[in-house]
Amino acid sequence: MIEVKGRKVVLKEATDKAIDELYFWKYEDKEQEAKKWNGPYIIEEKLSKGDYEKTWRQQLITAVPASLVITADEKTIGYVGAYWVDPNTDWLETGIVIYDKAYWDGGYGSEAYKLWIDFLFHHTHLHRLGMSTWSGNVRMIKVAEKLGMKEEARIREARKVSDQYYDAVKMGVLRKEWRPFEHSKRISRVWGDD
Repeated sequence: MIEVKGRKVVLKEATDKAIDELYFWKYEDKEQEAKKWNGPYIIEEKLSKGDYEKTWRQQLITAVPASLVITADEKTIGYVGAYWVDPNTDWLETGIVIYDKAYWDGGYGSEAYKLWIDFLFHHTHLHRLGMSTWSGNVRMIKVAEKLGMKEEARIREARKVSDQYYDAVKMGVLRKEWRPFEHSKRISRVWGDD
């Protein structure tokens, strides 16, 4: 069982209960605030609970899971994830969603995202990690900058949200630029990769 511990959050593999909670927040919660920030311009087809669970159980990036659940105070609050842009050049896109807004603006997302990036660099041979968002998601851009990601592309007025155009923003960090997180040794022991 993967468990990556920070000061405020723990990243871990999804339990059935966590998958149920994430499914509710993603597809059923009509008041879900995170939907206004996490790619609101993307129309997602609703998956059945069974198909959603399969995506959690089957996705791997090299030899590590493509997503981990974020917990705080022993509660599921969101998840971190990754997907291939180009496996031939070791280019992976990453992301984070905190569904429980009681954990917004308290440093939980920043810590979870930093733990995730550190985990991916520590346990893979990936050359670069990126992230894509839109210019209206200022919080995500600030988190990425805080972690050392650089803006690499801005596609002007490429995203439409609430009848207003925003820029698409791409940011990234190279392995050689990454400053390892102070918990990397603890991550290694938990992962079993001494």
